[in-house]
Formats: sequence, structure tokens, C-alpha cells
Amino acid sequence: MNAIISIEVPHAKRRGWLKNGNPPGDFSKARRCGARGKRSGQPCRAPAMPNGRCRLHGGKSTGSRTIEGRKRQSQARLTHGWYSVEIGMLRSLMRVVLKETGEILDGFRTYGNESVLHQKQV
Repeated sequence: MNAIISIEVPHAKRRGWLKNGNPPGDFSKARRCGARGKRSGQPCRAPAMPNGRCRLHGGKSTGSRTIEGRKRQSQARLTHGWYSVEIGMLRSLMRVVLKETGEILDGFRTYGNESVLHQKQV
């Protein structure tokens, strides 16, 4: 049925309800985003939202306004895992322990035949 309508009715007259429950209107007359493309340098031709940019370009964030929002933002930015301060301190401590352990083991190896580690069980 849609194929028949599209053949019989010109494209300009078929403008009606838009997707996602948006009100009807002439899509081609909507204000354009205009954000410049990084590679092409051409302006974006997508229809603009009330903020003046399309859904893909959206505009820069103005940041959080409330105290709760700022706390959420700082928590999201928190470094965790391998790069956290606590793990960094643990890694440096382990480096010191391994270095000292290696020095102790080198002392046993250079002691000679009487070394505790190199004695053969009789």
C-alpha cells in the first residue's frame, strides 16, 4: 500500500507525522545545525534542536550546576585500579622488597660451597 501511495502522491505532498511522536512539519524548512565538520570543513545539515545544534553535535556542556552534580562529576573522574595512588604506593613498596630480597639472595649465592641454599641434602 505504501508503494502505491508513494507512486501516486508526489513527495512534497507526503509530509506528515515525523518519527518518535514529533509533531508534523516540513522537515526541510527546519533550522540547520551548522557545526563545522572536522575533515570536510562543511557545515552539518542536520535539523537543529532548540539549543541550535543537532542531536549529534549537541553543543558544549556548561558543567554541573548543583553540589550533588559536582560530586557525581568528581566521583566519575576518580582514578581507580592500576593507576590509583594506593596501588602506586603498593607497587613502589613491592619494588623495594624485591630489590632487598634479590640482594639477600645474591649474598647467599656468592657465599660459596657452604651456602645454605646450595647445600645438597645427604
